[in-house]
Amino acid sequence: MKHSNMSCKDVGDEVRKETLEVHTTLLEIHNNGGKRKGNEVVVGSSRDSFKRRRVSSPGSVVSCKNKKTSREEACQAIARFFYNNVIRLDAVKSDEFITMCDMVSKHGVGFKPPSFDEIKGKYLTDEVEFTMEALAEHRAVWKITGCTIMVDDWYDEKEFRDILNFFVNSPKGTFFLKSVESADISSPEELFKMMDDIVEEVGEENVVQIVTDSATYYEKAGEMLMKKRTRLYWTPCATRCIEMILKEYEQIPIYKETTEKCRRIVMFIYSSDSLISLLQHFAKGVNLFGMETVICVLYCLSLCCLHENREALIRMFTSKRWKSNEFAETKNGKFVEDLVLDKEFWKDVMICYKGANPLVQVLRLVSSIDEPAMGFIYEAMEKAKELIQRLSKSGIESFKPLQEIIDKGWDKQLQSPLYAAGYFLNPQFHYSPGFRDDIKVKLGLHDCITRMVADPEERAKIEIQLEDFDKQANVFGQPIPVVTADEETPPVWWASIIDGQPELQKFAIRVLCLACSSYGGERNKSAFEMVHAKRSTNEREDQKTDNNVLFVMANSKWTEKKRSSIQLNLDDNGDVDALDVGDLDLIIPCLKPQDDVGIDGLHDENANGDEDENEDGDEMGDSN
Repeated sequence: MKHSNMSCKDVGDEVRKETLEVHTTLLEIHNNGGKRKGNEVVVGSSRDSFKRRRVSSPGSVVSCKNKKTSREEACQAIARFFYNNVIRLDAVKSDEFITMCDMVSKHGVGFKPPSFDEIKGKYLTDEVEFTMEALAEHRAVWKITGCTIMVDDWYDEKEFRDILNFFVNSPKGTFFLKSVESADISSPEELFKMMDDIVEEVGEENVVQIVTDSATYYEKAGEMLMKKRTRLYWTPCATRCIEMILKEYEQIPIYKETTEKCRRIVMFIYSSDSLISLLQHFAKGVNLFGMETVICVLYCLSLCCLHENREALIRMFTSKRWKSNEFAETKNGKFVEDLVLDKEFWKDVMICYKGANPLVQVLRLVSSIDEPAMGFIYEAMEKAKELIQRLSKSGIESFKPLQEIIDKGWDKQLQSPLYAAGYFLNPQFHYSPGFRDDIKVKLGLHDCITRMVADPEERAKIEIQLEDFDKQANVFGQPIPVVTADEETPPVWWASIIDGQPELQKFAIRVLCLACSSYGGERNKSAFEMVHAKRSTNEREDQKTDNNVLFVMANSKWTEKKRSSIQLNLDDNGDVDALDVGDLDLIIPCLKPQDDVGIDGLHDENANGDEDENEDGDEMGDSN
């Protein structure tokens, strides 16, 4: 390339100097990949093309007020690290981030950050060892309380593949074991083999149940497992079952139409930070999505949340803050505003809420893996079915199909003997006036005793001790057990029974400490996706590193917080020598009372969402 030496005679020396400098810079970028030395603008190579460093020229005068403090420079560097490496911004809220900054600060000037090899090698090895120590603590609890193996099957939308995650749940918490792609398992036989290997790893004597999806594929593998491992149960995931029942609701026209309208409202509000802020102001921080769940049920839950926050939404869309919002005059904004102020819409929401909310309450109960739900699921579902049965007989056409949908979904998939046993052994229900002492409950209880207890002599002792429990006699009739039966969580209550009932106590604790869901990996979904995305290309050694990283990441919350720390003293036989009940953290939710508004309440004027004035003090106009 030829460069002209001609210059415009009207151009001053200063401009010529700047032009020459730019020209020289461009040549250096072309020839050297963009690096310059000195006090000029530094333009990096392709990898560093967005990084710039501006250094003032010797003659420049900069005000002290414009200089960044050392803290600001450090914070800017940290922020840039987050931006350039696509790290979630909320990571700054984590305990690990705060600890990291504190430790670097304590080291002082000259801190040398860890190298790639150190993080991949030495420090990862240390974290794996620490996690294995935590696993040993979990194993000690599994030996006493038993445990649930959870097979969490979810779809990786980024890579279009199914992933199976294996967890172990107990009162100590949920511990991640391994993760595999479903493509690696081509038949129920292979799935059975993998589940059987997990049982062997955990210890068959520790496993009370394995919970999976309810699909036929899993059912066949579960049956094979129960045939080989005769002391444990395969149980379909209660969360998945209820989600499928709620999905069936959408086949009913009023549910389909109303859910779609609710979806429009929720998506509109969550499309803008300003609208989310407005919602937070009027609804006091409510999340209209309700809880984490599959997409097919998400908007059914949103319908319930909308109903429960109806008045706040009406105040929001009649407020001055909404009227002045940039979205108020948009097509979608006007549509959503009209919808929220439509009395007929809220009547439809009320009808759908009445049919869906009983199941939503059960879904919230069983979806928790932090608190065992086994002692509560049977009663929760029976109450939900009774409420919906009453609705079906109310004469309102929309309620008539609900009973059939529930009976089909629940009776076909969720009749585990463990549910009946958990109900029978829960003192909160057993000693209440409405206890369901029917044949179905007793058959479930005795099925569990026969399957879970191998020793005939021990089974006989349990049967005898059950008579005392049933009649609230002997130790069960003492003042403390009587008073605390309705106050303590069931496992804690049973742990406090230490006088002459060891066989029944052990059996009851192993039943009542069980989870009902197979969902265990929501908190670390990004970690699973990251590792599986690399497996198709990485070398064997790199795969081992990624697996170790996943093992540490997936368990970090449990190992750091040790959420449900249980102090157990074990005798030589692995039995309960002493349970420090004060150290137990088995917080089990009481069943939330159902919103049992009468059928007449469906047409109550207050149910239409009428308000005299909104939060801004504006008079509300006619909603129609």
